[in-house]
Amino acid sequence: MGWAIYLKASEAIALSRLQLQDVETGALILLDIAAEAAEPDAPPLEPVRIVDVSQSATAAPAVVTPAPPRPRHTPVAVVLTRHAAQSLYAPLRTVDAIPGLARITLPRKLPLKTLLPNLPLAYQALGAWRLDSTWVTAVRLRNTGKDSLMLDARDLQGDFVAASFQHATLGPTGLATDTTTLYLVTRGPLSRFLSPAVSRFDARAARPAAVQPVSAPVVAPAFTPAITFEVNHEK
Repeated sequence: MGWAIYLKASEAIALSRLQLQDVETGALILLDIAAEAAEPDAPPLEPVRIVDVSQSATAAPAVVTPAPPRPRHTPVAVVLTRHAAQSLYAPLRTVDAIPGLARITLPRKLPLKTLLPNLPLAYQALGAWRLDSTWVTAVRLRNTGKDSLMLDARDLQGDFVAASFQHATLGPTGLATDTTTLYLVTRGPLSRFLSPAVSRFDARAARPAAVQPVSAPVVAPAFTPAITFEVNHEK
């Protein structure tokens, strides 16, 4: 089946550009629209209808032989990471449409603080994309410390297929360089592959109470000691 878009203006609209995206194929459609106030006695206009003629249901059906899928030479992790970076930071018109690749809604709360627990970072999930059974999740990292940080994917805590940083270094907090993006590739939703959060506790408070030494009772000997008498004989 094809698709159709209906537009009806309820008031005047200055020349504007709409960006529409096919959720199945990722194809982008750019529309320039404008609307003016109607003349006093002008008949009402019908809504604008835009139809995908190439796939319209009214078109004569054609017998199409599905082509065998072409082998994917680029690793899926690379395809997903590149697509995520382009979707976040490149103009949408430059993002390539990849069949089967779709954006996924992320849960509201993810335990992201376990990714690099030894670094002073603030985390924010930006988005996730899926291709077949592989997922990529983009996470924003912001340095909250006063010193610069070096980022190393080997320090990440979790089970990931691949991981990469937009920038390998972070400047001190407050600078334009204190933020970057981390791309995590997993075999499913990211929440399944994060390390569990470990609550902090005071080891001293968990120690058992000290055992007070107990004096052993004094036991009387079971025998009677011999008593020696000294007798003086006076003549």
